Amino acid sequence: MHQPTTDKKTYRIEQDSIGTKEVPASAYYGVQSLRAKENFPISATRLHPEMIRNLARLKKACAITNAEAGVLDLTIAEAIQRACDLIIAGKYHEDFIVDPIQGSAGTSINMNANEVIANISIELLGGTLGDYAVVHPNDHVNFGQSTNDVIPTAGKMTTLVLLQDLEKKLHRLETALRVKESEFDHILKMGRTQLEDAVPIRLGQEFGAYASAVERSLSRLRRNESELRVINMGATAIGTGLNADLHYFHNIAPILSQVTGTEFTQAEDLIDATQNIDCFAAVSSAVRNAAIAVSKLANDLRLMSSGPRTGMGEINLPAKQNGSSIMPGKVNPVIPEVVSQVAFRIIGFDVTIAMAAEAGQLELNAFEPVVFDSLFQSIDQMGNAVDTLIDNCIVGITANEDHCREMVNNSIGTVTALCPHIGYTEAADIAKEALKTHVPVSRLVVEKGILSEEELAVIMDPYEMTKPGISGKELLHKG
Repeated sequence: MHQPTTDKKTYRIEQDSIGTKEVPASAYYGVQSLRAKENFPISATRLHPEMIRNLARLKKACAITNAEAGVLDLTIAEAIQRACDLIIAGKYHEDFIVDPIQGSAGTSINMNANEVIANISIELLGGTLGDYAVVHPNDHVNFGQSTNDVIPTAGKMTTLVLLQDLEKKLHRLETALRVKESEFDHILKMGRTQLEDAVPIRLGQEFGAYASAVERSLSRLRRNESELRVINMGATAIGTGLNADLHYFHNIAPILSQVTGTEFTQAEDLIDATQNIDCFAAVSSAVRNAAIAVSKLANDLRLMSSGPRTGMGEINLPAKQNGSSIMPGKVNPVIPEVVSQVAFRIIGFDVTIAMAAEAGQLELNAFEPVVFDSLFQSIDQMGNAVDTLIDNCIVGITANEDHCREMVNNSIGTVTALCPHIGYTEAADIAKEALKTHVPVSRLVVEKGILSEEELAVIMDPYEMTKPGISGKELLHKG
C-alpha cells in the first residue's frame, strides 16, 4: 500500500475551470478535491469508509457498463475497475480528503472519488499522477454520470450496509431481553403509572415489553430497505438522462447489482428520484424511533436500580466504574446514561435530516451531504450504544426478589384486585386507611372480616394478578 501523501516540497500544477493550483505531486486526489478541502473545513472529519467503498463499487459498475456500451476504451475501463477494487479493499482512503459536509450537493465528494480513481488508474497504466490525458476524472471515470445520481445512489448503498449491521445488533438486544424475560418471569413487583404504585406486574413481563419494543423498531427499519434499493443511476443531472448512453441507461442497475450482490432497480420516475430524498427521512425516522424505544428502556433501568438503599432498588445493574470523584463507593448507571445521550443526539440528527429533505428546490436537493453525514452517524452511534447496552448492562442485570416482594406486600396497589369482590368504594376506603395507618391492605381486609386469609390468598395469587381475568373468580361466584 502506498504511503500517505505528506510530501510538502514537490507539487504538480493542475487546472480546473477556476484556474490553476499546486497539488502535492504524490497525491492521488486532484485540484477539485483540494479546493473543497480548503473551502469546507466544517466537521474536522472524513467521509465514512463505507461511503468511500460504495463510491468505488458504483464507479466500477459504471466503467463495466460503459465499456459494454462501447463508449469507454476497454483498457481504461479495466484500469478503472482495478483502481476501484483497491479502494474497496481499503487502500487509498487517506486521499479522500473532502469534509462530509459541503456545498454543491456532494459534487466535491464525487470529484474526490473521480480524481483518486483516475490517478490510481493512471499509475496502473504506467503514467504520471495528474496526467489526465491517460485517464480523465470527468471524461472517463464520471462518463455518463452526474453528482446528482452518483451521490444519492452511493448514499443508499451505504445506508443499506450500515442498516444491516444495526439490525443484527438490535436483534441481539431483543434476544438478550428475552433471556431476562424468562429469567425474571417468577418475580412479582409493583407496576407503576405516573411513578405511583399501580398494580402488580412480573419483572419478566417488563423485560418482555422492552423486547417487543425493540422487535417493533427492528421491523420498521427493515420495511424501509426496499426504498433504498431503488436508485436513480442513469438520471444524470436532473432525471432526463442527458449524456447517458442507452445501453448504459438500461443496464447500470443490473450491473451494479452484480458488482455489489444487492438487488438494485432503476426508479420508474427518475426526475422524482433525483428531486426527492424522502426515503432518507423515512430511514432516519425509523432509527430515531428505535433510539426512543431503547432510551425509554434505559430510563426504566435507571429508575428500577435507583438507590440502592433509598431508591427503588428492584434490580442491580453491573458496576462498571466509580461514580464519583468525591463520594466513595458510589456507582452510577453509566451505560443507560450513555444510551440516552445517544438517543438525544439521534433525535437531533433526525431534525437535521427532516429539514434538509424539506429544503430541496426544483430538480435537486442540494443538502444531501448533511443528510448522509447525519444519517451515517445516527446508524453507527445507535449500533454502538446497543452493543454496550447489551454487553455492559443487560446480560449482567440481577433482581432483588425479596425486596420486590416486600414492596408489593406494603403497597396499596394490590387493592385493585379486591374491587370485583368487595366493590370499588370499600376497596378505596381500605386503600385510604392503609395509607394513613401504614397497615398492609391484606391485614386490614382480614382484620375487618371482609375476607378470610384463605380467600385473600387466592385473590392475591401473584400470577393471577398479572394476567387477564378476575383473580379469585370462584369467590365472586360464591358471593
